[in-house]
Amino acid sequence: MKIEKILITPFQKFVRVENLSGILLFGATIIALILANSSFAPAYESIWQCEFGIQTPNFELVKPLLLWINDGLMAVFFFLIGLEIKREVLIGELNNLKKASFPIFAALGGMIIPVSLYIILNKDQGTSHGWGIPAATDIAFSLAILQLLGKRVPISLKVFLAAFAIVDDIGAVLLIAFFYSTGIKWLLLIIALAIIIILIFFSMRGIYSKYIYFLAGVIVWLLFLKAGFHPTVAGVLLAFTIPLRKKVDVNTYAVNLYNIVDDFKEAGDGKSPVLSKEQVDYIDDLEDWTSRVQSPLQHLEHNLHNWVAYFIIPIFAFANAGVILKTGTELNYSLIMIIIISLFAGKSIGILLFTWLGRKLKLTVMPEGIRSSQLLGIAFLGGVGFTMSIFISNLAFVDNQAVINSAKIGIIAGSLISGLTGYIILRFSTKK
Repeated sequence: MKIEKILITPFQKFVRVENLSGILLFGATIIALILANSSFAPAYESIWQCEFGIQTPNFELVKPLLLWINDGLMAVFFFLIGLEIKREVLIGELNNLKKASFPIFAALGGMIIPVSLYIILNKDQGTSHGWGIPAATDIAFSLAILQLLGKRVPISLKVFLAAFAIVDDIGAVLLIAFFYSTGIKWLLLIIALAIIIILIFFSMRGIYSKYIYFLAGVIVWLLFLKAGFHPTVAGVLLAFTIPLRKKVDVNTYAVNLYNIVDDFKEAGDGKSPVLSKEQVDYIDDLEDWTSRVQSPLQHLEHNLHNWVAYFIIPIFAFANAGVILKTGTELNYSLIMIIIISLFAGKSIGILLFTWLGRKLKLTVMPEGIRSSQLLGIAFLGGVGFTMSIFISNLAFVDNQAVINSAKIGIIAGSLISGLTGYIILRFSTKK
């Protein structure tokens, strides 16, 4: 029983964070849509176009607020994704082929079929570059919908949804890296990659300083930005340089912890309102041992998760989801329908088809505790592609705001229809 509690509790905490994040994401989207279609629309739009940054005779970094969010804050989001991917690959659900095969097959199907469907249905060369929009699943929204079912949903179903959404994120990052970065300045990119290689060497040698890594991270982000390679990819690559292993083992830490506590008690009389010099030294020792027993990767992931879930993602949604829905607005209705179909039909068909093929070929097995009807519900939840889909649409149609607005409407509508369908199926296919 203790082992089960140890294994499940961290994931349950992760799910709780993602649930509230999904609620905040939904709220930010609704508020953005209301503002964009109200008398406050000019003010709402002008806020995101305010420019600020650094400008000197030899260097310039000035961007609108919208791009600071999409290129800057979202790099932190991708950094967290990179940490989660590394952890899952090394010690989590993706740490061996047998455990990872089922969500990997689901993710592959959930990317290949929607992208193929988009390419087949789209006949307009002006929107052909948006084929990557339906490729990813929004983990915060999808988990929040799943959590609405409460105890009806087994933990294995939540783990599966999170695992295949993470694999989806890997695919989306690769799409951004290779297909949505343009005008590459290779010398700057090579310098950035050289810094990353040095950090990897430090990590392998057990050398880690958060200050050095932070400074190197800022430089790498800037080099990626100036090189024309989307800077959010730098966030993922930097995450892979963070060490997983701690410097001391738990038993050594526990022994020293007990010794410090005993010495701390003896070093003071307990009556003074301030600590003795010896007690302050013992607290410093305790902090030092505590920092050494923590996994740098786990520590960063823990500290960043709330910031990303409760601040960065809702801010991204608030800044990007405000599209004009008024009658007479220039919209590409064909693109809207293609994205809706690709998310709703493409994702569900792709996930079901590829997981079925994996089982037929005996390359994978369905996790225990998941039924076929539940898999159908999860397949539709895979069509909730909000955050990453909007992000890719901004990259795909960077010079055409009307097309971006059409893509966002398609993403919001497709995600809403997919989420409701998945919820209804799971609601009637699971018991309390």
